[in-house]
Amino acid sequence: MDGIINQLIYFGLFQSLLLLFIYLFSPLKRKNVNGYLAFLIFILCIGLFGKALHSAGVWNRNFRLIAMSELSALLFGPTVYLFFTSILLQRQQLSKNIIHYIPGVVYSTFILVYFIIPPDIVIISRRNTGELRRAIYTCHAVGLTVNIIYGIMSWKLLYDFRKNMQNELSYVPKAQFVTRFLIIISSCFIVWSILYVTSLFGFEMLERNARPYLWLLLTFIILFITYYGMVYPDVLQIGVTTNEKKYSQSKLKNEDLDRLKQTLDDLMIEKKPYLNNKLLKAELASMLGVSNPELARLLNERIGMNFFEYVNYYRIKEFIEVHKSERAKQLTFYGMAQESGFNSKTTFNKSFKKLMGQSPSDYFNQKT
Repeated sequence: MDGIINQLIYFGLFQSLLLLFIYLFSPLKRKNVNGYLAFLIFILCIGLFGKALHSAGVWNRNFRLIAMSELSALLFGPTVYLFFTSILLQRQQLSKNIIHYIPGVVYSTFILVYFIIPPDIVIISRRNTGELRRAIYTCHAVGLTVNIIYGIMSWKLLYDFRKNMQNELSYVPKAQFVTRFLIIISSCFIVWSILYVTSLFGFEMLERNARPYLWLLLTFIILFITYYGMVYPDVLQIGVTTNEKKYSQSKLKNEDLDRLKQTLDDLMIEKKPYLNNKLLKAELASMLGVSNPELARLLNERIGMNFFEYVNYYRIKEFIEVHKSERAKQLTFYGMAQESGFNSKTTFNKSFKKLMGQSPSDYFNQKT
């Protein structure tokens, strides 16, 4: 079993090196690659490199090779969080984000000075007194704490993104990548936590035998990134930049809102902007001749829906009209939904049931 695990670790290392090579030397990839993604792969590469050399018997399996893998331990969580921030919120301001890396730099410096640089006689002395063991446990505790904090921050970022984007988008962005990525990363933290607690209770042999599976999870992260990079390259650029302002900045009077409501209803009926399956609130506001916050105020105060609900309301109405037409005979429910402006079967089904109180099939079966 150890042989299979080691082979997978080698494969993950070579795959990470290949990705870094492509990002560095391919002009197209170098131009479009997310900087935080490239740095994340570099961090994973460092983690796998020391373990791969140790497993291969290099340097008589010196423990410093494992310590070398720890150099990037506290850089992992912040980089994942900043990576998600960059693809969900389109924020890549390194100058403002550099503060997130301060703990990681301090931690890496300590690992270098305490575990790697000292000669063997110093390391042996620390081991005999128990100082080395206490230092290792302290480092693991710090690494776990910092990474778990950033993991929680990443989950909150995704939750807020999904919630807030209903005020800006008429569709559900493809955030499955972020969700699945977070599940894998959370699995790493859970395994790491279990191993740490297990060793604290004195089951060191059990912890030592299970530890290779933690390295295996790093390989799965590399393979996960590779898969999405090949099959769904655009998924790394989901999200839109929003500059929402407070309603208090709107100068519209009540009579203006009444007039705009009628104008908006006429616009939706005559020009059918909802047929654009990636319609943004900013685009509809421009068509109406108002600002983004003013449209948000209009939807909230005069219509009682957010942007997502309002646009999908018209798409459901369009779907019902398409269902009555002759061309409906050649289309599935989802085909008709696509013609009505939906780009997700799940969004269509949820929106239809929320508005009509029934699933599409139940609704039309009742009509026949």
